[in-house]
Amino acid sequence: MQSRNKVLDDISQLMTNAMGVAQGAKDEAETAMKSMMDRWLADRDFVTREEFDAVRAMAQKAREENEALKARIEALEKK
Repeated sequence: MQSRNKVLDDISQLMTNAMGVAQGAKDEAETAMKSMMDRWLADRDFVTREEFDAVRAMAQKAREENEALKARIEALEKK
């Protein structure tokens, strides 16, 4: 009976080690994929959200100024 428990203990230990190896492989694969995606995104010259919002605000201000100047020109032309 003692040898049977030893076999089960060995199988249990083997499965535990295999799960540890699988977890390590999963973590390594995730790290490699994240690194690859970061490099790919960096090569594409994407802008950050903050940069996008800043340019959008500048464009909105320019449109408003353009409309104000257009109204002034129309007012001057009517005179």
